[in-house]
Amino acid sequence: MIGNLKHSFFQVFTITFLWVTLLLTFFFKDQTIQMGYLWNLAGIAFIAAMVFGVMYDALWNYFTLKPIWNIVISSTINILGGTAGVWLFSEEMFHFIAPWFPGMWLLSIVLHTIAFYFYARMDSKKKAEELNKILK
Repeated sequence: MIGNLKHSFFQVFTITFLWVTLLLTFFFKDQTIQMGYLWNLAGIAFIAAMVFGVMYDALWNYFTLKPIWNIVISSTINILGGTAGVWLFSEEMFHFIAPWFPGMWLLSIVLHTIAFYFYARMDSKKKAEELNKILK
């Protein structure tokens, strides 16, 4: 479990860091950035790696909570991590979207619920097909 989470952390960290760097290259290519801002990018990648590489993986694959708690916890962690990432990217942008946090949290819960039921339905179909193959 720890090895899998560690591998997932570094995979998400690397992909996020490269993705944010690519986006900055495309959208801010004529602007110079300070060297200290690279630590903000590393912080954004760290937050994404903790949320999507460690917490989501542990929450959905290893913990045995009821689905509603998984949905609420993952939605809350997702919004907190996302807002922390926005704050590291730009404090002005953070203050601009701050009034929308409750709505974003509710939308996150709705989308996580839809994704959970969609995934659970697909997973049960897949397992039923596997069982039918075994019975034949």
